[in-house]
Amino acid sequence: MDLNKPASPSPPPAPYEGGEGCLTVAVRIPVRIVVLVLVVPVRMLWDLLALGGRAVHKVLLRPLGNALTWLFDHVVAPVAHALATVVQLLVMALLYWPWVALWRYVVVPVVTYGLVVPLVWVYRRVLTPLGQGLAWALGRVGTGVAWLARTLGAGVRWCAVGVGRVLGVLFVVPLVAVWRYVVVPVVTYGLVVPSVWVYRRVLTPFGQGLAWAARCLGAGVARLGRAVAAGAGWSVRAIAAVLALVVTALLVAPAGWLWRRVVVPVGREIGAALHIAWRVAGHVSRAAGRALKWLAWQVAGRPARWFYRAICTPAGHVVRDAVWRPARRAAAEAGRAARAALAGARATVRQARRDAWRALVGGPRAAEPVPGPALQARNLVGTQQPQTVPGVAAGTETSLPERA
Repeated sequence: MDLNKPASPSPPPAPYEGGEGCLTVAVRIPVRIVVLVLVVPVRMLWDLLALGGRAVHKVLLRPLGNALTWLFDHVVAPVAHALATVVQLLVMALLYWPWVALWRYVVVPVVTYGLVVPLVWVYRRVLTPLGQGLAWALGRVGTGVAWLARTLGAGVRWCAVGVGRVLGVLFVVPLVAVWRYVVVPVVTYGLVVPSVWVYRRVLTPFGQGLAWAARCLGAGVARLGRAVAAGAGWSVRAIAAVLALVVTALLVAPAGWLWRRVVVPVGREIGAALHIAWRVAGHVSRAAGRALKWLAWQVAGRPARWFYRAICTPAGHVVRDAVWRPARRAAAEAGRAARAALAGARATVRQARRDAWRALVGGPRAAEPVPGPALQARNLVGTQQPQTVPGVAAGTETSLPERA
């Protein structure tokens, strides 16, 4: 058993993180102080402008916009609509309707009955018969000319065929014989066959040799060019590497160090200082606003509240209890009395009118009873026909037996 336990592997060291340099610490506090001194007035001015803008919007711009909207909707738009209607009517009356009437009642009738109808009549009654006659005459003339042309064409064709046959016998047959039996053999065996032999046996081997020599020369020149290009490329790469090292050592490295060690920390601190200063300026501006609000309350608000509570409210209560309520009660009593007087006057006038009408016409008639016929039940024994009256119960048709 192995008692020596292997040691646990130690964790890898944390990567190195560069702390804040002395330049950052030295620049931070002065930058924040300067930025705070510069930003506080700007923030307070910004808050004042924002407050003024909200007040102007609420007090001036919104009512002005509502007023302008109402003015446009209720004044400008109806007036513009009325003006547009009037202008449209004027334009129609001055420019459209006169021209329409002129076109409809002057130009169209004049052109129709002064130009179109006569032209149609001339076309139908004069030009159409004349054209038909000319067409008939030209057709007859064309038929005669066509017959004459066909006759002349047949004669000319017969003459041409005869002349062609004579010329063929005199000229074409000898030329064909000379071409076939003299020119073709001489050219074939005197020029073409020797030329082909020279091309195959002399020119082709000579050309192949020249091509092989050209290929060899081209391969040598290509190898030489590749070697020269490789040397030039290596030289250019070496020069570029040296220039890159020089530029990196003289420009890039100092610029990178300056960017990392100076520009970035200073920019970060300035941004953080602006952020913090803006927030602090907001708190300062809010505190200043609260102080001004407290001062305004102490100077104007509290005395106004005391005046309202200590003077206006008791005076209002006294006026309400001593003046307003009795006056309202008296007004209510006067109103009720006036309504009662008006009701009595209306009743008096109504009664007087009724009495006057009764005096002129007389009172209403009393209801008198109307006598009706005697009611009698039906009797089967008697000879008299019984009468049935609506609403009266009829008697029995059979006599009831007498009781002992």
